[in-house]
Amino acid sequence: MSAAWREGRRSHVEPRRTLCALLACAFASFAFADEVVTFGPFAGGAARPVTTTTDLIAQGLAYEHGEGVPKDQRKAAMLYCEAARDGDPEAQFSLGWMFANARGVTRDDTVAASLFALAAAAGHEQARRSLAFVGDDRGPLPECMRPIEAASDLPPGAPFEITLDDPDPFLGLPPWKRKIADVVVQLAPRYAVDPRLALAVIAVESNFEVKARSEKDARGLMQLIPETAARFNVRDAYDIKDNVRGGLAYLRWLLAYYRGQVQLAAAAYNAGEKAVDRYRGVPPYLETREYVKRIQRLFRNDVHPYDARIVDPSPIVAEGPKS
Repeated sequence: MSAAWREGRRSHVEPRRTLCALLACAFASFAFADEVVTFGPFAGGAARPVTTTTDLIAQGLAYEHGEGVPKDQRKAAMLYCEAARDGDPEAQFSLGWMFANARGVTRDDTVAASLFALAAAAGHEQARRSLAFVGDDRGPLPECMRPIEAASDLPPGAPFEITLDDPDPFLGLPPWKRKIADVVVQLAPRYAVDPRLALAVIAVESNFEVKARSEKDARGLMQLIPETAARFNVRDAYDIKDNVRGGLAYLRWLLAYYRGQVQLAAAAYNAGEKAVDRYRGVPPYLETREYVKRIQRLFRNDVHPYDARIVDPSPIVAEGPKS
């Protein structure tokens, strides 16, 4: 790692350390021992009296540099991550720097690159310059960046699931998911897609994570690969409305292509319509079969209305699909 790059980060951080010093005495008076919080790979106690991203970053700086409190870079990373989860580009950059330099966390340049990219997209100049030092590969964001509501009711990495006895799996969504669901409910009728089907796809594809990105470069809430995004005129796959519009347009097309057969449309959303047509039904891929089961648990209708004018039917529809 370049010494010049490290020095650049020091000069970037220096003005903020004044604020850190001013707040250090207040931080030192907090009682940290009573509450233990776990954020994904970071385990241990985290100070929770602070409520704003500015406070979190200032406290993170205090722990990172040992100013007014014992130096604890692991705790600093936890605090940066909490602020990064709330969308603060300064925190995203600081956490990325920690990952790039193994400060309080295991070094991972791919995670650092993803964090720098997020901050750079928000206009953080130092993060943009830092991308040159960590390579082009992008890794998954740290699990601590999952919203607290999601982390509290699901184990790390667990898919969104419900029990079969639940009449509507989307009634009890936490506030951050409800905001997304409201957008879906608003937009879905324009595409003649049942909002519950679209929400099922979002739940299984991304668990409502706006910035989700897969190894195959599928992006956003409805996990649109670049080819699909271009096909349905999506300019920014990380924009909630733009992503949902693209996903709804694709679902509408698939439902018309498979003449309303939800199982085939869901399988094609996961594996592509070419694979479904080639196997004349749900492909024998374990991932796709599990995907279809999850969709069907969340959306229990086998048939969905469709607009036959959108596209000619799949050649397998007349033949009858194989399960």
